[in-house]
Amino acid sequence: MVKLTKIYTRTGDAGHTALGDGSRVAKTDLRVNAYGTVDELNALLGICRLHAGGDLDAALMRIQNDLFDVGADLCTPEQEDPPFEPLRVTEPQVEWLEAEIDRINAGLETLRSFVLPAGSPAAAHLHHARTVARRAERDSAALATAAPINETVLRYLNRLSDYLFVLAREANREARGDVLWQPGEHRGP
Repeated sequence: MVKLTKIYTRTGDAGHTALGDGSRVAKTDLRVNAYGTVDELNALLGICRLHAGGDLDAALMRIQNDLFDVGADLCTPEQEDPPFEPLRVTEPQVEWLEAEIDRINAGLETLRSFVLPAGSPAAAHLHHARTVARRAERDSAALATAAPINETVLRYLNRLSDYLFVLAREANREARGDVLWQPGEHRGP
């Protein structure tokens, strides 16, 4: 269980931070960047929840909790014999996202154009969250080129961006409909 009695420690004042295994790295480290972007995504989902109710709010709360798991996973480097069992993202978390994507997408109209990130307030914020999820995935992939990571994290973030896309489409279906891209519409007379 986490117990926070003091919020500031001054240990990061020189530009370094502690990882989940106790080692210290620069705050510009790829690992810190990856879990920092996951944290940003989690905060953005909190904004999405302001426009959500019922099942959508519950689903986003579940994702927020899972994103803490993702952050903890990324924060703790892979080790052969760790002194404690690190928290790792698991395949059932990815499978839940896939099942939800399939369930929601089954009720949506087939797309005949790309969707602009717009529409209802909920959809617009979910589209924004989708783009941050893609950045979290890219940052985690960059980390994976420099250090071993749990590959399930990459699958989770990839599915999460897809999930946020179908959630945005669902939010627009319930409001005013998707805003579709009109290719070349403003190229000239």
